[in-house]
Amino acid sequence: MAIGRKWLMRQYWRLQQSQTLISMGFWCTTLTLLIWPYVRWRFDSDEVKFGLPMTYWGLLSIAFGVLFVVLLIGYIYDQFLSLWKEQRTVDTERNPFGTYALIPANVIILGQLNELLKRTAADDKEVQNTCNWIDEWLAWCSSQEIWARSQRFWDEELPSPVPPLTFLPEGAVEAARGAAAELDD
Repeated sequence: MAIGRKWLMRQYWRLQQSQTLISMGFWCTTLTLLIWPYVRWRFDSDEVKFGLPMTYWGLLSIAFGVLFVVLLIGYIYDQFLSLWKEQRTVDTERNPFGTYALIPANVIILGQLNELLKRTAADDKEVQNTCNWIDEWLAWCSSQEIWARSQRFWDEELPSPVPPLTFLPEGAVEAARGAAAELDD
């Protein structure tokens, strides 16, 4: 079943990707053919320029004009009206993992890097203060529900349970196990 869904999603993605080009083609042909009756009197079909009748030059110039206008509107919208930028800012501000929280995999990576930095710069007080602050942040992250859920998954799916991680406060891993046992899925 998962293979069928994946195949369907790939086809849907392909439709979305090709939709831009296809719709641009429809815009150009539709508007060109709608505009042509109003301007065809300007292009003498008996006259030839560079081996093409003027009718084709007229149609091509309208099509490229439509393409230019559509792309210009898109550019102006993107550069000056950009309503979606504010929406993305709001989305990011509302997402705790975009502002103050870490996903559990990042907690582990940051914790390991923080441990290495602490040991490498043991004599530098500023670095140690920063590392201590990061330790507090990581401790807070490990007390959140998402950490408990992730740790429960790791405990159940990996061959060995999560060990007492050296960058977390003592007992944090066991506390997360207790919190995970109380969670309802």
